Amino acid sequence: MQRQIFTEDHVAFRETVRTFLAKEVTPYYEQWEKDGIVSRDAWRAAGRQGLLGLAVPEEYGGGGNPDFRYSAVLAEEFTRAGAAGLALGLHNDIIGPYLTTLATDEQKRRWLPGFCSGEIITAIAMTEPGAGSDLQGIRTTAEDRGDHWLLNGSKTFISNGILADLVIVVAKTTPEGGAHGLSLLVVERGTDGFERGRNLDKIGQKSQDTAELFFNDVRVPKENLLGELNGAFIHLMTNLAQERMGIAVAGIAAAEHLLEITTDYVKEREAFGRPLSKLQHVRFEIAEMATECAVTRTFLDRCIVDHSDGKLDAVHASMAKWWATELQKRVADRCLQLHGGYGYMTEYRVARAFTDGRIQTIYGGTTEIMKEIIGRSLLG
Repeated sequence: MQRQIFTEDHVAFRETVRTFLAKEVTPYYEQWEKDGIVSRDAWRAAGRQGLLGLAVPEEYGGGGNPDFRYSAVLAEEFTRAGAAGLALGLHNDIIGPYLTTLATDEQKRRWLPGFCSGEIITAIAMTEPGAGSDLQGIRTTAEDRGDHWLLNGSKTFISNGILADLVIVVAKTTPEGGAHGLSLLVVERGTDGFERGRNLDKIGQKSQDTAELFFNDVRVPKENLLGELNGAFIHLMTNLAQERMGIAVAGIAAAEHLLEITTDYVKEREAFGRPLSKLQHVRFEIAEMATECAVTRTFLDRCIVDHSDGKLDAVHASMAKWWATELQKRVADRCLQLHGGYGYMTEYRVARAFTDGRIQTIYGGTTEIMKEIIGRSLLG
Protein backbone atom coordinates (compact mmCIF):
# COMPACT_ATOMS: atom_id res chain seq x y z
CA MET A 1 0.00 0.00 0.00
CA GLN A 2 1.24 3.47 -0.87
CA ARG A 3 2.06 5.44 2.27
CA GLN A 4 0.31 8.79 2.41
CA ILE A 5 1.81 10.54 5.42
CA PHE A 6 4.90 12.09 3.83
CA THR A 7 5.31 15.26 1.76
CA GLU A 8 7.96 16.04 -0.86
CA ASP A 9 10.07 17.60 1.91
CA HIS A 10 10.04 14.33 3.84
CA VAL A 11 11.00 12.42 0.69
CA ALA A 12 13.92 14.78 0.09
CA PHE A 13 15.00 14.40 3.71
CA ARG A 14 14.95 10.62 3.30
CA GLU A 15 17.42 10.93 0.43
CA THR A 16 19.63 13.13 2.59
CA VAL A 17 19.64 10.51 5.34
CA ARG A 18 20.45 7.72 2.88
CA THR A 19 23.35 9.72 1.45
CA PHE A 20 24.67 10.38 4.96
CA LEU A 21 24.48 6.70 5.86
CA ALA A 22 26.27 5.63 2.68
CA LYS A 23 29.07 8.15 3.18
CA GLU A 24 29.53 8.51 6.93
CA VAL A 25 28.24 5.30 8.51
CA THR A 26 28.17 2.14 6.39
CA PRO A 27 31.89 2.19 5.40
CA TYR A 28 32.93 2.34 9.06
CA TYR A 29 30.22 0.33 10.78
CA GLU A 30 32.02 -3.01 10.95
CA GLN A 31 34.95 -1.38 12.69
CA TRP A 32 32.61 0.34 15.15
CA GLU A 33 31.04 -3.03 15.92
CA LYS A 34 34.48 -4.45 16.69
CA ASP A 35 35.43 -1.41 18.78
CA GLY A 36 32.17 -1.46 20.72
CA ILE A 37 31.69 2.26 20.12
CA VAL A 38 31.08 4.66 17.24
CA SER A 39 33.40 7.48 16.24
CA ARG A 40 32.73 10.97 17.54
CA ASP A 41 33.46 12.11 13.99
CA ALA A 42 30.18 10.50 12.92
CA TRP A 43 28.28 12.59 15.45
CA ARG A 44 29.91 15.78 14.18
CA ALA A 45 29.16 14.73 10.60
CA ALA A 46 25.51 14.21 11.56
CA GLY A 47 25.50 17.71 13.01
CA ARG A 48 26.95 19.21 9.84
CA GLN A 49 24.30 17.39 7.81
CA GLY A 50 21.50 18.82 9.97
CA LEU A 51 20.45 15.47 11.42
CA LEU A 52 20.80 16.54 15.06
CA GLY A 53 18.35 18.75 16.90
CA LEU A 54 15.65 18.52 14.26
CA ALA A 55 13.09 20.07 16.63
CA VAL A 56 15.49 22.48 18.37
CA PRO A 57 14.80 26.16 17.59
CA GLU A 58 16.96 27.61 14.83
CA GLU A 59 18.44 30.22 17.15
CA TYR A 60 20.36 27.41 18.89
CA GLY A 61 21.49 25.77 15.65
CA GLY A 62 18.64 23.28 15.29
CA GLY A 63 16.22 22.52 12.51
CA GLY A 64 13.34 24.36 14.13
CA ASN A 65 10.84 21.75 12.96
CA PRO A 66 8.96 19.65 15.55
CA ASP A 67 7.28 17.49 12.87
CA PHE A 68 7.83 13.94 14.16
CA ARG A 69 7.65 12.58 10.62
CA TYR A 70 11.26 13.68 10.08
CA SER A 71 12.29 11.65 13.12
CA ALA A 72 10.32 8.71 11.73
CA VAL A 73 12.21 8.93 8.44
CA LEU A 74 15.52 9.00 10.33
CA ALA A 75 14.56 5.97 12.42
CA GLU A 76 13.36 4.01 9.38
CA GLU A 77 16.49 4.62 7.32
CA PHE A 78 18.90 3.90 10.18
CA THR A 79 17.01 0.67 10.85
CA ARG A 80 17.12 -0.40 7.21
CA ALA A 81 20.86 0.30 7.19
CA GLY A 82 21.35 -1.79 10.35
CA ALA A 83 23.01 1.17 12.02
CA ALA A 84 21.57 1.06 15.54
CA GLY A 85 24.94 1.98 17.07
CA LEU A 86 24.79 5.64 16.09
CA ALA A 87 21.97 6.54 18.45
CA LEU A 88 20.64 9.73 16.87
CA GLY A 89 17.09 8.81 17.88
CA LEU A 90 18.06 8.69 21.56
CA HIS A 91 19.73 12.08 21.24
CA ASN A 92 17.01 13.79 19.18
CA ASP A 93 13.74 12.24 20.28
CA ILE A 94 14.31 11.13 23.85
CA ILE A 95 16.73 13.65 25.32
CA GLY A 96 16.02 16.57 23.00
CA PRO A 97 12.52 17.25 24.36
CA TYR A 98 13.83 17.48 27.93
CA LEU A 99 16.23 20.23 26.88
CA THR A 100 13.83 22.15 24.65
CA THR A 101 10.83 22.07 26.99
CA LEU A 102 12.38 22.08 30.48
CA ALA A 103 15.69 23.95 30.18
CA THR A 104 15.98 27.59 31.20
CA ASP A 105 17.13 30.14 28.63
CA GLU A 106 20.60 30.03 30.17
CA GLN A 107 20.70 26.24 30.00
CA LYS A 108 19.56 26.29 26.37
CA ARG A 109 22.33 28.72 25.44
CA ARG A 110 24.83 26.54 27.26
CA TRP A 111 23.86 23.14 25.87
CA LEU A 112 21.76 23.27 22.72
CA PRO A 113 24.32 24.61 20.19
CA GLY A 114 26.67 21.70 20.99
CA PHE A 115 23.71 19.32 21.04
CA CYS A 116 22.92 20.31 17.45
CA SER A 117 26.53 20.34 16.18
CA GLY A 118 27.42 16.92 17.57
CA GLU A 119 30.02 18.36 19.92
CA ILE A 120 27.82 17.45 22.90
CA ILE A 121 26.57 13.85 22.98
CA THR A 122 23.81 13.14 25.47
CA ALA A 123 22.43 10.33 27.63
CA ILE A 124 19.69 9.88 30.20
CA ALA A 125 20.46 7.86 33.34
CA MET A 126 17.33 6.34 34.80
CA THR A 127 17.88 2.57 35.19
CA GLU A 128 19.74 1.27 38.25
CA PRO A 129 20.98 -2.22 39.16
CA GLY A 130 17.87 -2.67 41.31
CA ALA A 131 15.40 -0.39 39.52
CA GLY A 132 14.22 -0.58 35.94
CA SER A 133 10.61 0.16 35.10
CA ASP A 134 9.78 0.89 38.76
CA LEU A 135 10.82 4.49 39.41
CA GLN A 136 10.02 4.14 43.10
CA GLY A 137 12.98 1.79 43.39
CA ILE A 138 15.52 4.48 42.46
CA ARG A 139 18.19 4.85 45.14
CA THR A 140 20.47 7.50 43.63
CA THR A 141 20.19 10.54 45.90
CA ALA A 142 20.85 14.25 45.56
CA GLU A 143 21.21 16.15 48.82
CA ASP A 144 20.65 19.91 48.89
CA ARG A 145 23.88 21.55 50.04
CA GLY A 146 22.92 25.17 49.54
CA ASP A 147 24.69 26.21 46.34
CA HIS A 148 24.87 22.68 44.91
CA TRP A 149 23.41 19.17 44.99
CA LEU A 150 25.54 16.34 46.35
CA LEU A 151 24.84 13.38 44.09
CA ASN A 152 25.51 9.77 45.07
CA GLY A 153 24.50 6.50 43.43
CA SER A 154 24.93 4.39 40.33
CA LYS A 155 23.15 3.70 37.06
CA THR A 156 23.40 0.85 34.58
CA PHE A 157 22.47 -0.02 30.98
CA ILE A 158 22.97 3.63 30.00
CA SER A 159 22.99 4.09 26.23
CA ASN A 160 25.70 6.53 25.06
CA GLY A 161 27.17 6.06 28.54
CA ILE A 162 30.78 6.13 27.39
CA LEU A 163 30.51 8.91 24.82
CA ALA A 164 28.07 11.17 26.65
CA ASP A 165 29.23 14.68 27.49
CA LEU A 166 25.97 15.56 29.19
CA VAL A 167 23.92 13.10 31.26
CA ILE A 168 20.42 13.74 32.60
CA VAL A 169 20.35 11.86 35.91
CA VAL A 170 17.15 10.85 37.69
CA ALA A 171 17.81 11.24 41.42
CA LYS A 172 15.85 11.22 44.67
CA THR A 173 15.75 14.76 46.06
CA THR A 174 12.97 14.18 48.61
CA PRO A 175 13.52 10.74 50.22
CA GLU A 176 9.97 10.42 51.56
CA GLY A 177 8.39 11.46 48.25
CA GLY A 178 8.59 8.10 46.47
CA ALA A 179 8.23 8.45 42.70
CA HIS A 180 7.14 12.05 43.27
CA GLY A 181 10.35 12.92 45.13
CA LEU A 182 12.57 12.61 42.08
CA SER A 183 14.32 15.36 40.12
CA LEU A 184 16.39 15.64 36.95
CA LEU A 185 19.98 16.81 37.36
CA VAL A 186 22.37 17.40 34.48
CA VAL A 187 25.90 16.09 35.04
CA GLU A 188 28.60 17.17 32.61
CA ARG A 189 31.72 15.32 31.46
CA GLY A 190 34.72 15.91 33.70
CA THR A 191 32.78 16.64 36.87
CA ASP A 192 34.67 15.38 39.93
CA GLY A 193 33.25 12.13 41.28
CA PHE A 194 31.48 11.22 38.02
CA GLU A 195 32.96 7.94 36.78
CA ARG A 196 32.09 5.51 34.02
CA GLY A 197 32.30 1.77 34.42
CA ARG A 198 32.93 -0.73 31.67
CA ASN A 199 31.37 -0.62 28.25
CA LEU A 200 28.87 -3.44 28.71
CA ASP A 201 29.14 -6.50 26.45
CA LYS A 202 25.70 -6.97 24.88
CA ILE A 203 24.42 -9.70 22.54
CA GLY A 204 23.50 -7.09 19.93
CA GLN A 205 23.95 -3.43 19.00
CA LYS A 206 27.64 -3.89 19.73
CA SER A 207 28.69 -0.45 18.49
CA GLN A 208 26.14 1.34 20.69
CA ASP A 209 28.15 2.09 23.84
CA THR A 210 26.18 1.08 26.92
CA ALA A 211 27.75 1.68 30.30
CA GLU A 212 27.55 1.71 34.06
CA LEU A 213 27.77 5.18 35.61
CA PHE A 214 28.90 6.00 39.15
CA PHE A 215 28.35 9.20 41.13
CA ASN A 216 30.47 9.59 44.25
CA ASP A 217 29.90 12.90 46.08
CA VAL A 218 29.37 14.68 42.77
CA ARG A 219 28.78 18.40 43.26
CA VAL A 220 26.06 19.35 40.77
CA PRO A 221 25.52 23.14 40.50
CA LYS A 222 22.03 24.34 41.40
CA GLU A 223 21.74 25.79 37.88
CA ASN A 224 21.91 22.24 36.50
CA LEU A 225 18.50 21.28 37.87
CA LEU A 226 16.38 20.51 34.81
CA GLY A 227 12.69 21.29 35.13
CA GLU A 228 10.84 21.41 38.43
CA LEU A 229 12.24 20.26 41.75
CA ASN A 230 10.64 16.88 42.53
CA GLY A 231 9.00 17.03 39.11
CA ALA A 232 10.92 14.23 37.38
CA PHE A 233 8.04 11.75 37.43
CA ILE A 234 5.73 14.06 35.47
CA HIS A 235 8.56 15.10 33.14
CA LEU A 236 9.43 11.47 32.43
CA MET A 237 5.83 10.44 31.83
CA THR A 238 5.32 13.38 29.47
CA ASN A 239 8.24 12.39 27.24
CA LEU A 240 7.86 8.61 27.29
CA ALA A 241 5.22 8.58 24.53
CA GLN A 242 7.73 9.95 22.01
CA GLU A 243 10.42 7.53 23.15
CA ARG A 244 8.05 4.62 22.66
CA MET A 245 6.96 5.90 19.26
CA GLY A 246 10.60 6.06 18.13
CA ILE A 247 11.11 2.44 19.19
CA ALA A 248 7.86 1.37 17.51
CA VAL A 249 8.82 3.07 14.24
CA ALA A 250 12.14 1.23 14.25
CA GLY A 251 10.29 -2.01 15.04
CA ILE A 252 7.98 -1.98 12.03
CA ALA A 253 10.80 -0.74 9.76
CA ALA A 254 12.96 -3.66 10.86
CA ALA A 255 10.18 -6.18 10.30
CA GLU A 256 9.48 -4.83 6.82
CA HIS A 257 13.16 -4.88 5.86
CA LEU A 258 13.66 -8.41 7.15
CA LEU A 259 10.64 -9.55 5.16
CA GLU A 260 12.06 -7.88 2.06
CA ILE A 261 15.49 -9.50 2.25
CA THR A 262 14.01 -12.88 3.18
CA THR A 263 11.60 -12.77 0.25
CA ASP A 264 14.57 -12.21 -2.06
CA TYR A 265 16.50 -15.01 -0.35
CA VAL A 266 13.82 -17.69 -0.70
CA LYS A 267 13.44 -16.85 -4.39
CA GLU A 268 17.14 -17.55 -4.96
CA ARG A 269 17.88 -20.36 -2.51
CA GLU A 270 17.13 -23.86 -3.81
CA ALA A 271 16.19 -27.03 -1.95
CA PHE A 272 15.12 -30.33 -3.46
CA GLY A 273 15.84 -28.99 -6.92
CA ARG A 274 13.68 -25.89 -6.82
CA PRO A 275 13.58 -22.46 -5.13
CA LEU A 276 12.34 -22.34 -1.54
CA SER A 277 9.66 -19.93 -2.71
CA LYS A 278 7.94 -22.80 -4.53
CA LEU A 279 7.24 -24.59 -1.25
CA GLN A 280 3.76 -23.92 0.10
CA HIS A 281 4.94 -23.62 3.70
CA VAL A 282 7.41 -20.90 2.72
CA ARG A 283 4.75 -19.03 0.74
CA PHE A 284 2.41 -19.19 3.73
CA GLU A 285 5.13 -17.88 6.06
CA ILE A 286 5.84 -14.94 3.75
CA ALA A 287 2.12 -14.27 3.30
CA GLU A 288 1.49 -14.19 7.04
CA MET A 289 4.41 -11.87 7.78
CA ALA A 290 3.50 -9.55 4.88
CA THR A 291 -0.06 -9.25 6.17
CA GLU A 292 1.02 -8.61 9.75
CA CYS A 293 3.48 -5.95 8.58
CA ALA A 294 0.86 -4.25 6.39
CA VAL A 295 -1.68 -4.08 9.21
CA THR A 296 0.92 -2.83 11.69
CA ARG A 297 2.24 -0.25 9.25
CA THR A 298 -1.25 1.21 8.84
CA PHE A 299 -1.65 1.64 12.60
CA LEU A 300 1.88 3.01 13.04
CA ASP A 301 1.46 5.59 10.29
CA ARG A 302 -1.72 6.79 11.96
CA CYS A 303 0.16 7.09 15.26
CA ILE A 304 2.99 9.00 13.56
CA VAL A 305 0.54 11.54 12.15
CA ASP A 306 -1.31 11.85 15.45
CA HIS A 307 1.95 12.38 17.34
CA SER A 308 3.08 15.00 14.82
CA ASP A 309 -0.22 16.80 15.46
CA GLY A 310 0.20 16.53 19.23
CA LYS A 311 -2.78 14.19 19.58
CA LEU A 312 -1.21 10.82 20.44
CA ASP A 313 -1.86 9.67 23.99
CA ALA A 314 0.26 7.40 26.19
CA VAL A 315 -2.07 4.45 25.73
CA HIS A 316 -1.85 4.37 21.94
CA ALA A 317 1.91 4.95 22.10
CA SER A 318 2.10 1.90 24.39
CA MET A 319 -0.01 -0.11 21.95
CA ALA A 320 2.29 0.87 19.10
CA LYS A 321 5.42 0.05 21.08
CA TRP A 322 4.47 -3.41 22.26
CA TRP A 323 2.79 -4.51 19.06
CA ALA A 324 5.49 -3.32 16.64
CA THR A 325 8.40 -4.62 18.70
CA GLU A 326 6.82 -8.00 19.35
CA LEU A 327 6.13 -8.25 15.61
CA GLN A 328 9.75 -7.38 14.93
CA LYS A 329 10.85 -10.17 17.27
CA ARG A 330 8.56 -12.73 15.62
CA VAL A 331 9.54 -11.72 12.09
CA ALA A 332 13.26 -11.82 12.92
CA ASP A 333 12.90 -15.34 14.30
CA ARG A 334 10.86 -16.62 11.35
CA CYS A 335 13.12 -14.98 8.77
CA LEU A 336 16.21 -16.46 10.38
CA GLN A 337 14.54 -19.88 10.25
CA LEU A 338 13.83 -19.47 6.54
CA HIS A 339 17.49 -18.68 5.96
CA GLY A 340 18.40 -22.05 7.49
CA GLY A 341 22.00 -22.45 8.63
CA TYR A 342 23.02 -19.28 6.81
CA GLY A 343 20.72 -17.30 9.06
CA TYR A 344 22.95 -18.20 11.99
CA MET A 345 26.00 -16.69 10.31
CA THR A 346 26.81 -13.12 11.33
CA GLU A 347 27.73 -12.21 7.76
CA TYR A 348 24.04 -12.46 6.90
CA ARG A 349 21.95 -9.42 7.72
CA VAL A 350 19.19 -11.48 9.32
CA ALA A 351 21.56 -12.77 12.02
CA ARG A 352 22.54 -9.31 13.18
CA ALA A 353 18.95 -8.10 12.96
CA PHE A 354 17.95 -10.99 15.22
CA THR A 355 20.38 -9.98 17.99
CA ASP A 356 20.22 -6.21 17.48
CA GLY A 357 16.45 -6.17 17.65
CA ARG A 358 15.96 -8.34 20.73
CA ILE A 359 16.26 -5.38 23.09
CA GLN A 360 13.32 -3.63 21.45
CA THR A 361 10.69 -5.32 23.62
CA ILE A 362 12.67 -4.43 26.76
CA TYR A 363 13.98 -0.87 26.71
CA GLY A 364 11.67 2.13 26.70
CA GLY A 365 9.29 0.09 28.84
CA THR A 366 8.90 -3.67 28.57
CA THR A 367 6.03 -5.31 26.70
CA GLU A 368 4.56 -6.25 30.07
CA ILE A 369 4.59 -2.63 31.24
CA MET A 370 2.97 -1.53 27.96
CA LYS A 371 0.14 -4.02 28.49
CA GLU A 372 -0.28 -2.83 32.08
CA ILE A 373 -0.65 0.78 30.91
CA ILE A 374 -3.23 -0.23 28.32
CA GLY A 375 -5.08 -2.49 30.73
CA ARG A 376 -5.29 0.17 33.44
CA SER A 377 -6.74 2.65 30.95
CA LEU A 378 -9.52 0.22 30.14
CA LEU A 379 -10.17 -1.40 33.49
CA GLY A 380 -9.04 1.20 36.02
